[in-house]
Amino acid sequence: MSMYLSSSELCAALAVPDLSDSSGDDPAGGVHALALLFDCIIEAATAPDALPHRVVRSSPLVATVDNYDALGFDARAITRDRRHSRYVSPTVMLRSHTSAGIPALLRQLEADGDRDEVLVLPGLVFRRDQIDRTHVAAPHQVDVWRVSAPTRRKVAELRDMVDALVSAVLPGARWREVPAAHPYTQKGRQIDVLLDGEWLELAECGLIDPALLARCGLDPERWSGLALGLGLDRALMLRKGIDDIRVLRSTDPRAVAQLRDLTPWRPISTLPLVTRDLSILIDEDDDDETLGDTVRRALGAVGMPELT
Repeated sequence: MSMYLSSSELCAALAVPDLSDSSGDDPAGGVHALALLFDCIIEAATAPDALPHRVVRSSPLVATVDNYDALGFDARAITRDRRHSRYVSPTVMLRSHTSAGIPALLRQLEADGDRDEVLVLPGLVFRRDQIDRTHVAAPHQVDVWRVSAPTRRKVAELRDMVDALVSAVLPGARWREVPAAHPYTQKGRQIDVLLDGEWLELAECGLIDPALLARCGLDPERWSGLALGLGLDRALMLRKGIDDIRVLRSTDPRAVAQLRDLTPWRPISTLPLVTRDLSILIDEDDDDETLGDTVRRALGAVGMPELT
């Protein structure tokens, strides 16, 4: 495996459309359900206090130091391995999580200023991952961070934010918190939701680690905040009851029509549409093999690609 992406691999990755960005949708076709769900998340993150917020859509090309070191990842973290991350050069990579944009934003804040703001960072992230019904190499993520000074943010406020976001993504769903470790949070936890009698992971969150604030030039005695991240693809799949992540980029008109709203998914067949019927009279000694040839001859060359 090459250590760095080739120019063609990089161009292909950067050309993948971000379905959470409604500005890229065809007005005639409507907004993708991922963008609709993202709008619900923004509303939940800023209400009920009408908090000021910024949606930051930055380039997926980030400094490796911001993707890992600035966020506090251990130098030996397995995620750094080129088998998992997609490097462009020794110092630049395709981000492996939207949290990679946080250090640059924190460094831009006025260290002595007062602030209570929600930073929302959506976009595609890139991994070397298997491709099946629950994995793709370029999933969508969103980070929601509330950054404050001088007011200290507390765990109770983190729970309130989680409750609002769960209600926005999965109205009426029960949720629980499970202790979890993240290099850039304290009191970290995993958020699970109960669906059809099964607990499923939805998000990760915690209080912003004071060490991260200090590395970004902010006094941790004065600054604090809440951090939450979730996978938008998984959230939408849970919301609509979709069991295959590849459906989200389907061009099948039957799928596209259902990806313009947040209503429950109606399963569609993966088999090609039937465009013609054929009745055949057969002899009693015909078998499957000869019958197949009879059908092919009857349909001619036009029908053969679909039947072979």
